[in-house]
Amino acid sequence: MTNEGMTNSTDKIALITGASRGLGAALAEALAPTHHIIAVARTSGALEELDDRIKAKGGSATLAPLDICDQGAMQHLCRSVYDRWGHVDLWAHTAIHGAPLAPSGHVDPKDFDKSMTCNATAAQRLITYVEPLLLAAENGTALFFDDDAPGVRYFGSYGASKAAQMALVRSWRGETQSTGPRVVIAKPKPMPTGLRARFFPGEDRAPLASPHEEAKKALDLLQQP
Repeated sequence: MTNEGMTNSTDKIALITGASRGLGAALAEALAPTHHIIAVARTSGALEELDDRIKAKGGSATLAPLDICDQGAMQHLCRSVYDRWGHVDLWAHTAIHGAPLAPSGHVDPKDFDKSMTCNATAAQRLITYVEPLLLAAENGTALFFDDDAPGVRYFGSYGASKAAQMALVRSWRGETQSTGPRVVIAKPKPMPTGLRARFFPGEDRAPLASPHEEAKKALDLLQQP
């Protein structure tokens, strides 16, 4: 981890997995005035650009250029967060792998395996690692994002892995209603992200929703009972 800014014991901590671009970056910027941001993503350059925008808002961030599919790296990250801050107030999981679209009978096995590893298995591991950090906070909350891809033609790899992720998250939400942490699921409108551009090249992006607007809606959702 690279620390970019000073924090103290009273800071709220927001862990954002998939923070470098799109919705994850928009959430980091929206939370920056009230939270110290732990920004996780594979792309160092994009994280550094995000850090500049967070600093411009008077906030601070710790940059973690890591792959969420790397089990050892995620274990080390969460242990480091515990050792330094002892808790996480909000975990927003936006990291996702989008395999190339293909008919279900022609899905590349490597693409399918990577989708399941990054979108389902990594999410399960992160729930295991992050849950204690959320329970150590006063009102620890996890925020996940659903979409309509499961079952859509040609989205077999992405859709199956996303459906598995959300089934896991919904089970976790049900299991923790009386004990915490709180688990919230948002469903943003389609946004002009890099992932969507790979799925729909040449699409008119003008009608798509702004990641910053969808981030605000998701954070507003957290204020509801």
